[in-house]
Formats: sequence, C-alpha cells, structure tokens
Amino acid sequence: MSWYPFVGCLLGLLLVTADLFLAQIFSAEVTSLLLMLLLIGITRGLHQDGLADMVDGLAGGRTPQARLAIMKDGRIGAIGATGLFLSLGLRYAGLNDMPIDEHLALLLGMPVVGRWAMVMGSFHVTYARAEGGLAQSFLAHLSWRHLTVATLTAGLILSFLLGPWLALGCLLVGTVLVRLSTVWFHRMFGGVTGDLLGATNEMAEILFILIVPLVLFR
Repeated sequence: MSWYPFVGCLLGLLLVTADLFLAQIFSAEVTSLLLMLLLIGITRGLHQDGLADMVDGLAGGRTPQARLAIMKDGRIGAIGATGLFLSLGLRYAGLNDMPIDEHLALLLGMPVVGRWAMVMGSFHVTYARAEGGLAQSFLAHLSWRHLTVATLTAGLILSFLLGPWLALGCLLVGTVLVRLSTVWFHRMFGGVTGDLLGATNEMAEILFILIVPLVLFR
C-alpha cells in the first residue's frame, strides 16, 4: 500500500495527458465527462461500487451485521444508486469548475489524494467481516513504514503541484477527516471493508477538487 499514491500519480498523468488531447476536440463539459469515464474504466468502477454499497448498507441495515449483509449483495438499491449519482454529479461539477491555472495540477493530484486516503484509512483498523475478504490482507500487514512512505510520496507530489504549505494542509485535514471516518465505520459497520475504503477514495477525491480551488482563490 506504500505504492498507492505513486499509482495515483500514474493515473493522474494519464488523466492530464487525456485532458490535453480531448480539450483540443471537445468542450470543457464533454472533456470532463470523458475523463470521468476514463478513470472509472481503468479502475473498473471498484470505488464507485464501494460507495454505492456503503450507502445501501447505511440505508437498509439497523445493525452492523445487517449493513454488511446488504453491502455484500451484488445488487444496487435505490438509495445506493442515488448516492452514486450524487457523487458522480459532484465530481463532474468539480472537474468543470477547476480554475484554469491550476487545472492540470488538481487533475493530477486528485487520484494521489484518493489513494493516500485509502492507506490512511487502512492503518490500525479492524476488518469488519469475520469470514475475511479481499482487503483483509492489506489491513493486516499495513505498518507504520508503509504509511510513512505513502504519506511522504503524496506530500512530495502535492508539494510539487500546489506548494508545500497547501500540500501540508491537504494532508493534515485529510488525516483528520479520514481517521474520523474510520471511527464512524467501526461504529456503523464494526470495522472497515474494501467497499468502505473505496468509498473513502471517492469522498477524498471529490472533496479535494471541490475544496482546494476555494483555498487557492481566497
């Protein structure tokens, strides 16, 4: 997991390259939509699926066990579909509203922050499912060293893109929000799952492209 932010950087470079090409052909609105489709296609929609499952679990379950059972169901409910639609809408709005001067930097930094948030959200947590799952081995073997490498990597990339102080602010605020979310996950689901980490990625990326431009232009 120490490589997650670096993988995010590679995804960001792909998005930037696609953006430079598509912007020559299509409008900004169409380009933003195509970039979303590209990112979802590359990641196979795993994080969007996690977000929808989390919302469905919260909407339909009264206990942690019931919520986990709903999340395991491959079908998506109306509330989950609504949450997914709103998240995609917010991402689309954020991509469209990014300031021109910082557009490429934010586009590159977005997947870096999302994947770093998953590492932060995986540290020193309990896996929620007693029967195990895909994310269990990641959580079980994540150490301080992995977290430190991931954080330093994300910090260096963000410092290059946005400057050291804004990079530090992103990581500090991100740490607080992600760790609060893990406390909430333990309360609502009895721990953390791969779906919840995917939802963490989605929320981190969306907040990054919505909030950072506001700070840049204060």
